[in-house]
Amino acid sequence: MVKPVKPGRNPDGTFAPGNSANPAGKPKGCRHRTTLAVEALLQGEARKLTRQAITRALQGDTTALKLCLDRIAPVPKERPVTFDLPAVREAKDHAPAIAAALEATAKGELTPSEAQAFVSLIEQHRRSIELVELEARIAALEGA
Repeated sequence: MVKPVKPGRNPDGTFAPGNSANPAGKPKGCRHRTTLAVEALLQGEARKLTRQAITRALQGDTTALKLCLDRIAPVPKERPVTFDLPAVREAKDHAPAIAAALEATAKGELTPSEAQAFVSLIEQHRRSIELVELEARIAALEGA
């Protein structure tokens, strides 16, 4: 016997796109039950646990030491970058800008991943200029 499909559901019982039991979604600031349970377990114990981790780190426990150092001085995600960059206003300016990023990478002023991110920004800028130019050309052709 085939089960009837409920309205708003797929044949496998999951919600079809655009149909949800909670169309508004989770409220902002809503936290997962597991997070709340862990916080409840740790309530009042954080100071003791921190002291224990520090004590073990001072005794030579490398895992505890890493945990403590990661909290004291976390690895920075990004850093501000400065290097000589020619003005980039037109499509012809993009090649010298990319060359400047390569040169800065060769000198050690930029890491390869920073240079890659920078070149990606330049490429997005080039595409936006190209799009504006194409729209202007199409408008001129349609007007003619």
